[in-house]
Amino acid sequence: MLLWINGPFGGGKTQTAYELCRRLPGSIVCDPEHVGFGLHRTMPRVLRGDFQDLSAWRQGVREVLDIVLRKHDGPVIAPMTLVHPLYFAEVVGQLREDGHEVRHFALLAERATVLRRLRERGFGRGLSRESFAVRRLDDCLERLREPEFAEHIRTDHLPIPQVAERIARSVGLSIDRNTDSLLRGRLRRYATGLRHIRFD
Repeated sequence: MLLWINGPFGGGKTQTAYELCRRLPGSIVCDPEHVGFGLHRTMPRVLRGDFQDLSAWRQGVREVLDIVLRKHDGPVIAPMTLVHPLYFAEVVGQLREDGHEVRHFALLAERATVLRRLRERGFGRGLSRESFAVRRLDDCLERLREPEFAEHIRTDHLPIPQVAERIARSVGLSIDRNTDSLLRGRLRRYATGLRHIRFD
């Protein structure tokens, strides 16, 4: 089973993915963003745009996830913002046509909530390092509200562990109990955030 966790940039996808992976035995995170980073690194900076516009990204992500889903026994978790309907059909739709069980979740929140999270993610640099995410925010939120991007989960007042629990319940997977204290959970999420800072 593939759990595709969609949402705006700064919506909590990566944090939720790693919380699920920590608490769902046998699960793995397969992050489509890394395929895009790899493609970008083969190009001069001046030619780098949105890597999702590259057919190589869409085909590569679908092929990698197809292989992983065929060879890995446990749940596969893919945290990735994907709001273009044709691209969504090309990746997620094709995986379904190939016979894979794909469960899709869009993590939604109010604009102010997402901006606050992006500001916090900036580690003291405000929203300057998140300019791409801010530019795309309104379009992401609008598109993700559409029915083809259901199941929708409102996360404004829902902590990450509870978002993970809701996803697991929705797909009928047994999730381990959350044993983190408030401090340990915060430190864990901070470490996950640090590991996923982009430098290029």
